[in-house]
Amino acid sequence: MANPNSDSEDNNAPLVAKQRSGDNSQPLSITEISRALKRTVEDQFGHVKLRGELSGVKKAASGHLYCSLKDEGAVMDGVMWRSAVPRLSFQPEDGLEVIATGKLTTYAGRSKYQIVMERMEIAGEGALLALLEKTRARLAQEGLFAEERKRRLPFAPRVIGVVTSPTGAVIRDILHRLHDRFPTHVLLWPVLVQGQGAAEQVAQAVRGFGAMEKGGAVPKPDLLIVGRGGGSIEDLWAFNEEMVVRAIAESPIPVISAVGHETDTTLADFAADQRAPTPTAAAEIAVPVRREIEAMIEDLAHRQKRAGLRPVTLGRERLAARAQRLPRPEQLLQAQTQRLDDLSERLRRGLFDRAAQGREKLAKLRLSPATMQRSLRDAERKLANARLDPSLVMRRIAEQRQKLTGLARLAEQLHPERPLARGYAIVRDGDGKALTSASAARKEAALAIQFADGTIETPQAGAAPTPRPRPAPKRKSPSKLPDNGQPKLL
Repeated sequence: MANPNSDSEDNNAPLVAKQRSGDNSQPLSITEISRALKRTVEDQFGHVKLRGELSGVKKAASGHLYCSLKDEGAVMDGVMWRSAVPRLSFQPEDGLEVIATGKLTTYAGRSKYQIVMERMEIAGEGALLALLEKTRARLAQEGLFAEERKRRLPFAPRVIGVVTSPTGAVIRDILHRLHDRFPTHVLLWPVLVQGQGAAEQVAQAVRGFGAMEKGGAVPKPDLLIVGRGGGSIEDLWAFNEEMVVRAIAESPIPVISAVGHETDTTLADFAADQRAPTPTAAAEIAVPVRREIEAMIEDLAHRQKRAGLRPVTLGRERLAARAQRLPRPEQLLQAQTQRLDDLSERLRRGLFDRAAQGREKLAKLRLSPATMQRSLRDAERKLANARLDPSLVMRRIAEQRQKLTGLARLAEQLHPERPLARGYAIVRDGDGKALTSASAARKEAALAIQFADGTIETPQAGAAPTPRPRPAPKRKSPSKLPDNGQPKLL
């Protein structure tokens, strides 16, 4: 028969945890079990290499890199500490398939397991090409590869800056080709062209050339050549990095990209102002051929000389042609010579005729001293009769002086201020204009009354009581009023 008490204990859980018979295990804390799991995972998977697609890539302010690795059936978190991030040879992006090397561990704060990555590489050339195309499309959308941004290269740069390895064959090929075509001053900025840190050095060199001051101790280049020899896509990857592409696109100096051979293409080629298939071709593009320029200058000098002599030759030919068409000098003077002879003959005959006529008139006059004295006496008699009497002039002057005196006396009597001495006054408005009627005076705010010895001003109605009109003074003998209503003074 079953024990009812045991059935009751199995069916109803106790409220307080108690030690059961036969159970000698102690409960573990969350921290203890998390630590145990961490040790187990790290001991079992101390070094792993995982292949997966990156997702949720982000770089924290502390410099650590966080992401997720996923495939068709699972997802695992990943972290790369700040000390390992600089060793990356590419920029991690979402959707990129990579191979991560590191160790598995757990993160107790979220009860997750993750991989601490020590190294990250792109999983195969296909994934690398996919990343390249993705970066190219993104930078092209920003306009870094637009044709309108391309600048014309200087025809004959005085200083050329070269960004490449100082020990490779590229710099020797460039210097040799420049010396053959057009000797130019070259500045070399030595950099790594592949491997860890190559992209940073190339970008820093391009920006360093652009930041140089004109007229400084080191001359600023007029043109830049960024190049290296051929190689695989991994060898040329530094020139596909975004920092290098942006440095070339933002360079204030025109840039020629000479990376790899003719079949090699990098993003630096799209950002540069001119792409050269090889470093040697970059030197040929950078400068012209000096001998060709000298030959062209000589040809231009000959053409200039011929062009300068051409007008002289044409002028001589035209002058000779026109000189042949001109008449002879004696032909031009024949008509004028004949006319001169005719006028000379007419002048000679006219002088002879004039002299003959004068002799005839002189003969008819028959002048004698008695005749001349008689003519003189007649002239003196006429002059004596024509003498003027001064009294006639003085009488005319006296008459005009008398008229002028009368007019002056009349003007003095008709002066408008003359009656003021006899007790009259002149009423004027504010502008000094004389008023001739009471209606005009009422319109003024103030009046000025002029007497013989001065003028006084008086306010008008509204400002002071209106004075009563005084009766006009009686006159013994009123004068006849003229047309304007004023009495005559005379």
